[in-house]
Amino acid sequence: MSIAPLPGQAPLDRPLRVVFDTNVLLSMFVFADSRFALLRAEVDAGRWLAYTRSDCLEEFRRVLDYAMFKLEADRQASAYAAYAAIARQPEHETPPEPAPLPRCKDKDDQKFLELARDIGADWLVSSDKALLKLNRKLTGRYRILKPEQALKELQSG
Repeated sequence: MSIAPLPGQAPLDRPLRVVFDTNVLLSMFVFADSRFALLRAEVDAGRWLAYTRSDCLEEFRRVLDYAMFKLEADRQASAYAAYAAIARQPEHETPPEPAPLPRCKDKDDQKFLELARDIGADWLVSSDKALLKLNRKLTGRYRILKPEQALKELQSG
């Protein structure tokens, strides 16, 4: 499978490196949003490599416990374990000399930008407006896509 490259690059012939924000993870691992089942299937099949790091995992764990979701402890643990089992973590949390990044309006989302940079991600898949606005500032790095855009790329590739 070839992946849509950045402008001026050849298609990828390796697994896609992807970072998912917490909202997308909720759709994929808690609510089993059928629209995003194909995204999870790509990760489960190994065609996409999902990356995370300790602070991103901690946010996912914390959000799973939000009262508004009304998730029982065993369901929280199951969703967390399912993602943690397939997600990869970088060997080093931050490279020695990280490239500068634009600042996200929501400081809690900066970690996803950093993770994508640090692992050489192809995509950061997010439904967060503050992150999505930064896509144009990342020219030549990775792309920030809505889950719907990632699905469209998947189906056209």
